[in-house]
Amino acid sequence: MPQRLHRTFVGCINNQKIIYIYPNSLTANKKNIYRGVLLAVLATMIWSGNFIVARGVINEIPPVSLAFFRWLTGSLIITPFAFNYFRRDFVTIKKHWKYFVIVSILGITVYNTLIYVAGRYLPAVNLALIGTTSSPLMSILLAAIFLREKVGPLKMIGLLICIAGILLLLSKGIWQNLINFHFSEGDWWILSAALSFAIYNILVRKKPTGISSLGFLFITFWIGTLLLAPVYFVEAAHSAPIQWTGNLMAVIFYLGLGNSVLSFLFWNASIAELGAGRTALFGNLIPVFSSIEAVLILGEKITAIHIISGLLVIGGLVLANIRSTRPKPEV
Repeated sequence: MPQRLHRTFVGCINNQKIIYIYPNSLTANKKNIYRGVLLAVLATMIWSGNFIVARGVINEIPPVSLAFFRWLTGSLIITPFAFNYFRRDFVTIKKHWKYFVIVSILGITVYNTLIYVAGRYLPAVNLALIGTTSSPLMSILLAAIFLREKVGPLKMIGLLICIAGILLLLSKGIWQNLINFHFSEGDWWILSAALSFAIYNILVRKKPTGISSLGFLFITFWIGTLLLAPVYFVEAAHSAPIQWTGNLMAVIFYLGLGNSVLSFLFWNASIAELGAGRTALFGNLIPVFSSIEAVLILGEKITAIHIISGLLVIGGLVLANIRSTRPKPEV
């Protein structure tokens, strides 16, 4: 049944009617944007806990081992729910196996492993500063180059406001903290992680048609985990044995279920709705949510700087995600 169009008469030019067409798809498009925003926010809320819990056990487990057991847990959790989708999508996966290997390396094997490695060298302020500001910039640049996504004035202004809010939060209102900043070995690790995730964002947008979200996560989780296994065994051979405690196992379960399965599912769905560049902007919310969690979990005090920076980031995201919905005239 053809889609119904609602028309409103505007005027005449040379005896021809000028009308505006309001398709029903306009409302659906708005719903898609709202759904994409909600999914991105949920993903960043879950991801924000990654730095808090991971740094709490960073001295109990080496970085590659933490990443390996995180993804192994996530892979095992998702298998019962995703295996039938994997079987259905197997022909597509086999046809595009090179794509899935590359995506798995970037998003699973490399990204969080480099974050955990960087955490061995960097204080939290450096880790968050580089990771949360450089990855969105890289994603927008790569999306503009390879996906031809437009970087309009509103998106650019919104991005700059987001970055200003993050810098205010991380500097605690003392800009000299940023002036004295310099790159170290750990900075290069986190920059590499940010670049890896930026490229992952772009490639997810080019996901082969017909493959389900669960099938996509299933195959990338397992490929990424298997590729991480040899590095884990090398690290384990040169490290002290891991002392397994209830707290450590709870942290790995949280990372496996929340930070791996749920957050990636939400994030990839948001990319499908909003695009790679726009979704990447929501990564700026991670340190905002981390600050709130630090207050609730670690008992830290929230200050005016936290509130102002949070408002800046949220305001920048709203501005960057404004899309013109004014209908075009048809003659």
